[in-house]
Amino acid sequence: MWSDLPFDLLATVFSNLSPDSLACARSACRRWHKSAKAFLFSTTSLVVSRHGPPWFVAMPTRSHGRGRLCCYAHNPILDNWHALSLDFLPHPVRLVSPIGSSLILVRPTNFTFLQLAICNPFSRQFRQLPLLNITRTNPAVGVLVRFPFFIVYVAGGMSEAPRGGGATYEPTLEIYDSRIDRWRIVGPMPVEFAVRLTVWTPSESVFSKGVLYWITSARAFTVMGYDICTNTWRELNVPMADRLEFATLVRRNGALTLVGGASGEINACIWELGDGDKWRLVEKMPGEFERRLFGGKGCWGSTKCVGSDGAIYLYRELGSGMVVWREVVENGVWKWFWVDGCSSIGGKQVQSLPVKGVLLHPNLAPSCIF
Repeated sequence: MWSDLPFDLLATVFSNLSPDSLACARSACRRWHKSAKAFLFSTTSLVVSRHGPPWFVAMPTRSHGRGRLCCYAHNPILDNWHALSLDFLPHPVRLVSPIGSSLILVRPTNFTFLQLAICNPFSRQFRQLPLLNITRTNPAVGVLVRFPFFIVYVAGGMSEAPRGGGATYEPTLEIYDSRIDRWRIVGPMPVEFAVRLTVWTPSESVFSKGVLYWITSARAFTVMGYDICTNTWRELNVPMADRLEFATLVRRNGALTLVGGASGEINACIWELGDGDKWRLVEKMPGEFERRLFGGKGCWGSTKCVGSDGAIYLYRELGSGMVVWREVVENGVWKWFWVDGCSSIGGKQVQSLPVKGVLLHPNLAPSCIF
């Protein structure tokens, strides 16, 4: 029966496979290889159809030598880990942000100033973006996807003052538009926002309802937003701001969502921003998951969080387990899950490293973006 199926039906079947299963299918015979290849070239690496929950992709936050460059991906359907070699990269990189559902924005670590590149760790594609108009160190970076294109926002940072006056805060906003493949300066921004975004914003941005948001890492936490239509800046308060030991912004079902854990509390809280800039508590993490995450020790300050419209992950290091609040597609209900950390792959032990994670729907298709 399988040998009689037309290519388009085979491609439809292949579209429901995870990347590892698709790779196995491609190696079965010449006909399947040709059909799978046709499916890959009919898709895009920026936005793909959702077939199941996103994968958690973790990249070490410290360089361990070029020969060992790799990232780690967890398949939530098969509940297994994969090591993805990054030996195709010309430089060691650090993860900055996802771009759409399949690409990541990275920063080469061999530059003291900000230089950005895009990467697909599954299809092994890499492309460095042009240099910014202003040389900046440690600015805030945000991403907005407008399929099939994307825009990168860079706000604040340190720059060299004219006439050798030393480094100074750069109160301007600069954007990269993939449609024209170049950077342009949008205009000025409040100096106090530039300072706080430069010093206290290590996390990626979240775009929701026309506004690009960042959260400061300084206690008490605050949220800063840039309205892309009006070119105006705004500031939001954070619930329990002076008590939170960690706080992260994510997007869930299109809404700006805050995940945080407070000192003396065993439950991480999840708030959603509603009308009138009011935060609404929507969920608390069950206490048994907190105990598994920390093993009865530690504090919320060591916790990291990453989220997408379909899942929220709380994690620590690569070898530690992760707590996941995820939408169950069959009934649309969000449930809590435990995911074991990456301690071994293929029977080989993996060193537990500090990592930064993103959620992706892996795609093996070549992309014209590169």
